Amino acid sequence: MYKNPAEAVVLVEGLKKELAGQSAVEVVVCPPFINLTEVAKVLAGTNIAFGGQNLFWETEGAFTGEISGAMIKSTGAEYVIIGHSERRQYFGETNETVNKRLKAALKIALKPIVCVGENLSEREAGKTFDVVKDHVTGSLAGLTKEEMKTVVIAYEPVWAIGTGKTATAAQAQEVHKFIRDILIKMFDQPTAEATRIQYGGSVKPENAAELMSQLDIDGALVGGASLKADSFAGIIKNTKV
Repeated sequence: MYKNPAEAVVLVEGLKKELAGQSAVEVVVCPPFINLTEVAKVLAGTNIAFGGQNLFWETEGAFTGEISGAMIKSTGAEYVIIGHSERRQYFGETNETVNKRLKAALKIALKPIVCVGENLSEREAGKTFDVVKDHVTGSLAGLTKEEMKTVVIAYEPVWAIGTGKTATAAQAQEVHKFIRDILIKMFDQPTAEATRIQYGGSVKPENAAELMSQLDIDGALVGGASLKADSFAGIIKNTKV
């Protein structure tokens, strides 16, 4: 929940300038809903895509305060984040509601970025893999191999978000491989290998290269470091493809 429309325009203008000529890494920005239309104007004709931070599963109706997938897509957005840890933590998001939102996004051809991950108490209790498995299987329940083709998964160790703590590259890789193995069991090997699994948890220019060099880390879901064009661009530039 940062940036008004004018501030968002300044940010994406800066990002556009920083990334001029960059085409090796796919870049997506997900601003607050009120900024989508203005951001769309700035990014028109660039290779930077954009998306929403959430969506409701109904197409329309008496759901005051909610945003439908069709509304998001009407701005030109291609992506939508679903089940972010803060949605789970503060707004009662569950695997079931994530699954409903995911299916709504797929129905309208928005590409979902589905978030999974454990909090500090769960990690300290040794429940990381139980929680991640529960999130992955519950969130993706009922999906077909075909539907999985546009789904991105983002692993967020909640204890490493905004805390300055970062999972080591080895810790992150271990969980990413675990997620990939779950996808093999749920779908098949080709589907699992084709699924992009991002890491999100205090990613910054200084640690991007090491994180992205891991076999099963396919990208980053960037939080605080995306609020300044130079730091966000620094992460992208330090990502070797």
